[in-house]
Amino acid sequence: MTSEHPAPARRVPTATYRLQLQPGFPFAAAARTVPYLASLGVSHLHLSPVLQAVPGSPHGYDVVDHTRVRDELGGEEGLRALSRTAREHGLGLIVDIVPNHMAMAPRHNHALWEVLREGPASPYARWFDIDWEAQDGKVLLPVLGGPLGREIGALKADGGVLRYHEHAFPLREGTERLPLPELLDAQWYRPVWWRLARTELNYRRFFSISELIGVRVEDPEVFEATHAKILQLLHEGVIDGLRVDHPDGLADPDGYLERLREATGGCWTVVEKILSDGEHLPAAWPVAGTTGYDALRHVDGLFIDPTGAADLIARYRRFAAPPTDRGGDWEATVRQAAHEVITHELAAETERLTRVASRVCTASPDPALRDRAPWALRTALRELLVRLEVYRPYTSVDPASVVTEEAAEEARLAFTVPEEGEAVDVVRDLVTGRAGEGPDAVELRARFAQTASALRAKSVEDTAYYRYVPLLSANEVGGEPGRPAVSLEDFHAYCARVQRDWPVTGTVVSTHDTKRSADVRAALAVLTECPERWAQALAEVSGGGEDAPDAHLAWAAWQTVFGLGPADKGADGGRGGRQGAEQQGEQAGEQAGEQAGKQDREQYDERVRQALLKHVREAGLRTSWTEQNPSYEEAVERFVAEGPCGAPAARMAALRSALEPHIRANILGTALVHLTMPGVPDVYQGTEGEYRALVDPDNRRPVRIPPAAPDEKAAVTAAALRLRARRPEAFGETAAYAPLLAEGPAAHHCAAFVRSGQVVTAVTRLSLRLAEAGGWRDTRLPLPPGRWADVMTPGREFEGHVHLEQLFERLPVALLEHIA
Repeated sequence: MTSEHPAPARRVPTATYRLQLQPGFPFAAAARTVPYLASLGVSHLHLSPVLQAVPGSPHGYDVVDHTRVRDELGGEEGLRALSRTAREHGLGLIVDIVPNHMAMAPRHNHALWEVLREGPASPYARWFDIDWEAQDGKVLLPVLGGPLGREIGALKADGGVLRYHEHAFPLREGTERLPLPELLDAQWYRPVWWRLARTELNYRRFFSISELIGVRVEDPEVFEATHAKILQLLHEGVIDGLRVDHPDGLADPDGYLERLREATGGCWTVVEKILSDGEHLPAAWPVAGTTGYDALRHVDGLFIDPTGAADLIARYRRFAAPPTDRGGDWEATVRQAAHEVITHELAAETERLTRVASRVCTASPDPALRDRAPWALRTALRELLVRLEVYRPYTSVDPASVVTEEAAEEARLAFTVPEEGEAVDVVRDLVTGRAGEGPDAVELRARFAQTASALRAKSVEDTAYYRYVPLLSANEVGGEPGRPAVSLEDFHAYCARVQRDWPVTGTVVSTHDTKRSADVRAALAVLTECPERWAQALAEVSGGGEDAPDAHLAWAAWQTVFGLGPADKGADGGRGGRQGAEQQGEQAGEQAGEQAGKQDREQYDERVRQALLKHVREAGLRTSWTEQNPSYEEAVERFVAEGPCGAPAARMAALRSALEPHIRANILGTALVHLTMPGVPDVYQGTEGEYRALVDPDNRRPVRIPPAAPDEKAAVTAAALRLRARRPEAFGETAAYAPLLAEGPAAHHCAAFVRSGQVVTAVTRLSLRLAEAGGWRDTRLPLPPGRWADVMTPGREFEGHVHLEQLFERLPVALLEHIA
């Protein structure tokens, strides 16, 4: 298909707006938001994945066909129509792509269907990361609800198809008429009890999700086949840039990104790379930067009081009394979680690594690698993996800086016989490339890195974040819960480095993957300024935790509802009741308002219940997704209904109400810093105004665009975005960043910076501590030379040294534009 118009020159975004596409919000719905979003000041729409996905998918990351734009969203014509509408309003499109995996859904995934039908001889077999040497050369399909003997009656041969409830699998040619047991044995796959996935799976998956199968995009033919449609849309100017999902899952992220750059001609591309504390994006990667979780950590940390955070941690330990490896100490919690995940959830991945390592050692001509027992190699692999402090090593970064000698020294302690502990040195040499040659050695290094990223994500994001909960706002992707605060000096240093090295990287504060929206986290951060008030309120509503199934849950549950706020302020603002009263007659309106308010309340309660049930399952301490404890989960639900969603919640609502001015300062400060710091800000759908949401699926619910009732945050967002659009040179690749330091007794409560001598951002931080200390007093901000206009309050101008009490008299934030 050819483009109707010549492709326009691609622009680097100045700001993007993320839309979560789904069958209920297709391309046509996105097109209806374009006039509003153009007026808001963004330069590009940022779309969740647009290629064909499993029918009904609410997110699109379960791709089944890379050659088609998703029918449920309106197909390719719908996407092209959206692009035309966007361009008519001066906007471009950024699209999320998923190179790492596809859906393990054979009846929808033609390539996978052919592999299951024809086996390793299929031309599609090279697409998927399957270990054909394991499981007797058959793909393990963990789909049965129980052992085969119990489920065999539900398996039916139907012509050339094997059916099991909603599942359908192809039958190998010539096997259709065999008796069922023989028919099953004759296939290139083996349907098994889903529990066998943990230890027996022989295909790479996304983390521990067996419904997503790894794709070998390191193969040039596979890359071309899976990227042809996206590249066509890029070259024809339908889309302008890319967000690459989960590059850490790839065998060779460095090589993939270089191939992608060549294929796209170097379009603006950001990668969902999670950087651990102190880690930098590999300098050799040909991308604009990350999707922005590193920015999120630094923005959030700016509004956390370090002394209060330490006090909060101490109070949490006294209240919940968790063992150090089960939520009482951050580092110990991460290590314990990693041991559990590598031993249980990723056991199949560890076994595959062990098989490859054994092959390398057995075939090696180097005597130092020989005579290594598989159990010793397995132990060495596990002990090194759990000690990695970043997601994975890369070929462009010295692997020895990731798999360190310190880690190896600790790993050797797992062996009682020192000579057997030498397996650690063997494995370290193999995975860092110091030893081992040939395809198996290359495969070992790639699989070690892939397993490391899956382990880090599962053990930190999906386990430790739910076990260590003194400050829930710190438990965010890329966060450092053990050290959540960021000093002014460290924040400015980070911004200066970003402007120097990655000036058009992505930045975010809320995404489809954040566990709490930025505004929920902003409220929780205030607790670090008043840990004693939090502890008092918690004692009043919880009775010391005795009414909850456990004190750890009580702490997390009450922080959840404190951050979310009362029921009349949910993700959609809880506006149903008020609108009902406004739109109808007085009496009928009151009844409609009461009914809508009741619905708001019920929806709120269900959101909290789902989030906390997910919390305890992810923590895996008393129940889990795969080993559910019904009695414990029932106790959790009763507690949530009677406590955080019951009458005692009024006490926590009262505390939040008393702290509202300081929550407001954090919300507005977070928004303004995010929108004006170095990088390209991504505004998640609905977050231009106040937006309170919990972990997915709560944060992926449809939102009202534009918001029904714009608020103070919406005004700040629009002012900042429109200024970015008006003065792109102040924020782009050639822009400058410089700290602006306040002077006076409350100087450290002001975070300020200047962009290219044209724009000044100033925000209030730790405003509760500021108020307790007597306010701004004589603290002043020395502005750069010239006159400066207040962007959010027309008519106000400043020059020289401005008193912060005057600057912040209307709002706790200020955005100034140089006018003369």
